[in-house]
Amino acid sequence: LQMLAEAREEFDMPFVAEILDPRDIELVSSYADILRVGTRNMANFTLLTEVGRQPKPVMLKRGFTATIEEWLNAAEYIYKEGNHEILMVERGIRTFETASRNTLDITAVPILKSLSHLPVIVDPSHAAGHRYLVAPLAKTSVAAGADGFMVDVHPDPELAKVDGAQALLPEEFAELMVSIRKLVAAVGKHG
Repeated sequence: LQMLAEAREEFDMPFVAEILDPRDIELVSSYADILRVGTRNMANFTLLTEVGRQPKPVMLKRGFTATIEEWLNAAEYIYKEGNHEILMVERGIRTFETASRNTLDITAVPILKSLSHLPVIVDPSHAAGHRYLVAPLAKTSVAAGADGFMVDVHPDPELAKVDGAQALLPEEFAELMVSIRKLVAAVGKHG
């Protein structure tokens, strides 16, 4: 964590750290700018309650079998403890389809926007599981009204310790961002 904190200061880049255990919240939040509750912990109500008691923003990833109502209820555990800085992250749900890792529920974006004031971020990398799907899904998320998206990027995906198959090369990421800027302008958004 100390190394990440030093890199953040050197490059002026905030970083997100996933929190797995309520006992680690104080330590992790002393370094991280945003705490992430991953898909497998979306229903860990003790963890949700405790991250709600600290002031840093929280990214709440949707559980891979969770309904939108269950996901919003999980956010409520954080919200009721006083932390209203919650980012809802759609990362795909489990369906019978096997062509991708998960099925990106793009309908979740406008549904959440209609039911809540919370920002919606899409994670096409974890939904797709395949590099060639990431850019089209990122573009779709912007067109559907997402407030942002997050993608995996690696200079040599074959050597990545995790998730290399879904990681964009830096030049692919740069191309995606050029396309996204044009799309944002075309759909009348700012950013």
